[in-house]
Amino acid sequence: MIRIMETCQVKTEDILKRETAATDMADKVAAEIIADVEARGDEALFEYCEKFDKVTLKALEVSPEEIEEAVNAVSDELKETMKKSAENIRFFHEKQVRNGFAITEKEGIILGQKITPIEKAGLYVPGGSASYPSSVLMNAIPAKIAGVSEIIMTTPPGKDGKIPAPILFAAKLAGVDRIFKMGGAQAIAALAIGTESVPKVDKIVGPGNVFVAAAKKKVFGRVNIDMIAGPSEILVLADGKSDPECVAADLLSQAEHDRNASAVLITDSKELALKVQAELERQIPLLPRKDLCRDSIDNNGKIIVAKDLKEGCDIANMIAPEHLEICTDNPFEYLSLIKNAGSIFMGRNCPEALGDYFAGPNHTLPTNGTARFSSPLSVDDFIKKSSYIYYSREALCEAAPFVEKFARSEGLDAHAESVCTRVKKV
Repeated sequence: MIRIMETCQVKTEDILKRETAATDMADKVAAEIIADVEARGDEALFEYCEKFDKVTLKALEVSPEEIEEAVNAVSDELKETMKKSAENIRFFHEKQVRNGFAITEKEGIILGQKITPIEKAGLYVPGGSASYPSSVLMNAIPAKIAGVSEIIMTTPPGKDGKIPAPILFAAKLAGVDRIFKMGGAQAIAALAIGTESVPKVDKIVGPGNVFVAAAKKKVFGRVNIDMIAGPSEILVLADGKSDPECVAADLLSQAEHDRNASAVLITDSKELALKVQAELERQIPLLPRKDLCRDSIDNNGKIIVAKDLKEGCDIANMIAPEHLEICTDNPFEYLSLIKNAGSIFMGRNCPEALGDYFAGPNHTLPTNGTARFSSPLSVDDFIKKSSYIYYSREALCEAAPFVEKFARSEGLDAHAESVCTRVKKV
């Protein structure tokens, strides 16, 4: 049963406590797999596919025929749903496009910033107990909008050696260029290093299990990554007028992801806290993933009763959740009080699942408190910003004394001379 605690009786460390998967073993396994893929390339990938996915593949790359077969296998109803979702995602992310700029106010000087998309992006799509075509759309569409030249996707095959049809349809819909049947740390290694079949990319995005997270951490520096994703999180900030059945359902929407997922309710109403606690006990046994939900709610879930919702906002900022719902009649009055959250869902008619699938903002979000300093996946993740500088000779002569003085104060005489040498020339 979920715990109920009151702010006047609870320690800060209890509020902030998060369960995380053990990483030492995952780090060791990931390092070994990365080294093996670097040494043996495709040979290692085929072997890991047999070992972990229990299937023998003839080819790592998904063929055009397989994609066409998958497209035909997806129902028209699901196709239309995914197309509408893609439209919403595209519409939102197109607003994020940056333009370069040039500053020419000072005579003889031009300063500017140039925006360039990365050339190759690697997209990891989880498999296993569930498949997530929504993740394909959320990761590939911003990359396409940014202008990425080539998107390489990897996802684990099933025991039949195939990728789920909705995943392949989503990839085609979003404009993914190449798809490989690989999962786990070996897929991250292949994208970061490159093999005979798999091209090396410049950045890897997308969530995965603890081994994927460990591998992404290990290859950072060889390539860029979006973030180290932890277990899913939801925090519901709700007043006493909230519907306990809906609040409980929203908490369970994240609890069903993972035994380590975190579901938190903050409310100013002890009565609501008790009703939500009871609702969770009623709803959990009805869910197909009830065992995951039970472990998540019992071990990681909590209900915090605050003196008012302003204090609730302060606690939410301490936790810095991946998903934050504000369940009140006037949610915008609290929006300015929220400083740390990955995505914010406003009002009584905005469940977190709306953002997962349909609304448009990205569902690849910072977890484990990293919303204190990081942001959702966006078009910005697929671009580079280069500054540029132009000085005429007259402008350089004017700036030279300042540059020389600064450089010599740091003991970097060659820096100073690189300016002075030019100024001395007629």
